[in-house]
Amino acid sequence: MKIAIGADHAAFGLKEIIVGFLEEKGYDYHDFGTMDGRRVDYPDVAEAVSEAVVRGEYDIGILLCGSGIGMSIAANKVPGIRAALCFNSFMARMTRDHNDSNVLVLGGWIVGPKLALDIVETFLSTPFCNEERHAKRVRLIADLERKHQKGL
Repeated sequence: MKIAIGADHAAFGLKEIIVGFLEEKGYDYHDFGTMDGRRVDYPDVAEAVSEAVVRGEYDIGILLCGSGIGMSIAANKVPGIRAALCFNSFMARMTRDHNDSNVLVLGGWIVGPKLALDIVETFLSTPFCNEERHAKRVRLIADLERKHQKGL
């Protein structure tokens, strides 16, 4: 599994902890920044990670900002992204299992390191169940996205 990860300055420290976890577990990943905690605009990071996932260069994206809200909003503007802001492992499991989410979003001000690593591990280890009722809903989301790309 190839992972794209990125954070703004508010969640730089938590991103570094997650990067260490990814390295320890042997995941193939690319860090899209920020690399030093300097102030950056989260939509730029969300766009870079999300577009890399949509292009198929990475299987999963992980985005972090202070609350997680901004990254979530920005990532979901990229067609083909199903980004989910998760505050616990149950949410991470459900969004992969039922929604086939391809980007995990975390709030660095909201979740501590231990919980964040548990959420990441759950997200990465949970496959999409692909039951027809859930697959249908993912298709409906894609249809909705296409409809609004073309304009009502």
